[in-house]
Formats: sequence, structure tokens, C-alpha cells
Amino acid sequence: MSPYAAGRRSVHRSVAAGVPLALLAALTVAGTAVGAPSGEARVTGSATLGDIPLGTFSNALLPGTVGDDRGVDLGGIGSDIYPAGRKGEFWTVTDRGPNGQIKVAGEKRRTFPVPGFDPAIVRIRVSGGTVKVLDAIPITTSSGKPVTGLSNQKGRDEAPYSYDASTPLSYNPNGLDTEGIVRAEDGSFWLVDEYGPSLIHVSARGKILTRYVPKGLGLTGADYRVVEALPAVLLHRKINRGFEGLAQLPGGDLVMAVQSPLSLPDTDAGEESLTTRLLRFSTKKRAVTAEYAYRFDPVSVVDPSEDDTSELKISSVVAVGRDRLLVEERTDKAARLQVVKLTRGADILGDKWDDDTTSPSLEQLDDPAASGVPVLRKRLVVDLGTVKGVPGKIEGVARVDHDTLALINDNDFGMTDGPEAFDAQGRLVDSGIETTVTYVRLPRGI
Repeated sequence: MSPYAAGRRSVHRSVAAGVPLALLAALTVAGTAVGAPSGEARVTGSATLGDIPLGTFSNALLPGTVGDDRGVDLGGIGSDIYPAGRKGEFWTVTDRGPNGQIKVAGEKRRTFPVPGFDPAIVRIRVSGGTVKVLDAIPITTSSGKPVTGLSNQKGRDEAPYSYDASTPLSYNPNGLDTEGIVRAEDGSFWLVDEYGPSLIHVSARGKILTRYVPKGLGLTGADYRVVEALPAVLLHRKINRGFEGLAQLPGGDLVMAVQSPLSLPDTDAGEESLTTRLLRFSTKKRAVTAEYAYRFDPVSVVDPSEDDTSELKISSVVAVGRDRLLVEERTDKAARLQVVKLTRGADILGDKWDDDTTSPSLEQLDDPAASGVPVLRKRLVVDLGTVKGVPGKIEGVARVDHDTLALINDNDFGMTDGPEAFDAQGRLVDSGIETTVTYVRLPRGI
């Protein structure tokens, strides 16, 4: 994915019914099956996305939004993956766009090298070793303007800066850090976001219909409908650790996963905790109807190379039955997939654990079950860290059939942190990490 290679690949326009513009691009890479002993999970194929200049991609959807892409190619579509109804085709979603961190005077600053980038829903096709972009839908406000990926609120979200962390950028209440995606029967989409955290209902053409946020968030100035319908306790989410996983149950209900334990009552408690939360949302009632406590395995179990508990995250949840979920516990290097069953007896919605004055908090309990908390029971399906050929930072999981999963990684648009991310001319020094869809066969299914 070198931005300096002669002739960066072009994006060709075409028109698709119900979609603003379709974008076509591909890079052919030999798809291979990685060998594994009989009876073990194994990679049966992988495919890679080619180089698509980010400015070309963005401006084809919303002309004039990106003046300088700084040599960045399309990436970040690995925030989630959802079956699109045809073999090898999936819906994916970008996150807020290229971003990084640079330390200035001992303080970490959040950079947005391409501030005009607008998050998008991207339809892809996997064929052999190739990932092709079929369609792309920009996420827009009620009036059709780009939402952007910029931070929402001063004092709550990280202050946005230019690519070199030297110039402050403006906050944008419309901004979204989109992550999980599912598609409803009527063709609309549901997304989750890390800023609010929030649940977003988006039309088939990408316009935001409603953004559901925690009670008391006080988000003003957005050019779309904002409804405070989520538990207020979510206001204690860690920065950059809001909702990341989203599943759609067979009956239409949604399940959202808080990526990491809440900072309750403080940052230290959240960093050390192993307990996060899942929420069930009724699309008919437009309300949260249940909440569940989910307990991570120790970080050394998930990732033997890691000893920092705060690196644990839930990045994907997938419905695998009426009330069963596949839950991904991960660090940036490893991941394990667990199955849980959502039962009425495990519901803690409205309990004392939703009161942020409760002491100790749910997050502070060393053994929540011993304190009477009905923690979800889980069963390990596969340790992806032991499966040869699975890339790091898997953020999206889709069920292809009873035995096969499709995984997609977040390549962070080829960005790294620190001042070395860009050269003296302000062009990206690409990490070389590609967006890859990987198929994994499970010998015993799910």
C-alpha cells in the first residue's frame, strides 16, 4: 500500500440502484489455505484490498470534501463486516478516518490528517485473493452534508488536531466514530459509535435518521435527530472505547457491546477491570430492554504476550441463534471467540449497577458473581491467536455458514502514531499493513 508507488490505482465510477456512487477497485493476491492438523481451526483463504487513493474515494462520493489526502489510501473498512446476501459479498463500515497520536509537551494529541474524510458504508466482494469495492454509501446529516469523523464535544472527547499536531481543528457535533454495522430487512442500516457512545439508524442512502445517545449527554448542534435513550451510566465510557460491536438477533433486536469496562468510578478502576457490558435494544420500542455483565478472561489468557489488562476489548458480536451471541475478546495481537446466551435472569438493566454512585461499582468487583451479579456464562469457540494465517487487530467477524467465519482486520489506513507517521512533505509513511478478509473453518462449527 505504498503512497509513493507510480500510478496509484484509480477508482472508476458507476451507478448502482439506490446507491449514490459505486466504486470499483481490486488488487489480486494469491488466496491460499493455511495448513493445520485435522480437527483444528484453519484459514481456508484470504483476500486483500488494493490501493485506492482516499481523496479519489471520498470526492467520488461527496465532491470537494477532501482537498489533500496526504498520500493515504482507503483503509479502516475493517471496523466490522456483515453478510450482504450474496456469496462472498459483505457490508463493511469505516471508522472516523485516518487518525493518530503525537505527544507534544508531554501531552498526547489526537490527529486527523484528512479532516474532510466522511465515514462510509462499503460493500465488498471477496473473490479468490481479491477484495473488490462494489458500492460505497457516505454517511450524511439530514440535509445531506458529511458528518465527518471529528470529535463531538469539548471536555468529553479528545481535542482534534492537524496531521502534525500543531494546529487545533474544530469540534463537530455531527461527527461519528462508526464501528459495528448490521442491515435491517427494510434496507436501512444500524451502526454504533464510540464517541457518544451511540446507536445510529441510517437510511439505505446513508442519511442519519436518529442517533440514540446516553441520557444526560447534552449533545447539541447536530444536523440530525438526537434522542437520549441509552442508560446514563454509559457516560462513563473510556475515551475511544465506546460501542464497537453490534449484532442483530433473528427477531430484530440489536445487541451493542461496550468495547471496554466503564471508567467507574474513575479511570484507574476502568483500566484494571475485567467486566464490561452488553445492551439489548428493541428496534420496535426504540428503547434499551436489557443489559448484561460480560466478564473478560485475564489478558494473559487472551494474549500471552500482553500483561496490560486495559488492552482487552470487545470488537465484534455476532448473532448465532435466537438469544446466542459470538463475542470477540481481543488485544491488537490476539483474539478469542466466545459464545454466550442472553437470558432473562442475567438482565441487570435498572439495577444498582446502573447507578454511578454505587460503591463498589460493577467494574470494581473482583468477583461479580460472588456479589450476586448474574455474569453471562461463556464457552470458548476458537482461539484465533493460535490459528496460523490470521492477521492482528481483527475488528469484524461474520458468520458465513455453520462451519466458516469471515474475519476482517482494521489496518488504521496504514497509519502509525508519532511524528514519524508523515515525512517532511506531509505525506504518509505507510505502515504496510493491508485490509484483509480471512476465512476460518471451525472443525466443530459454532
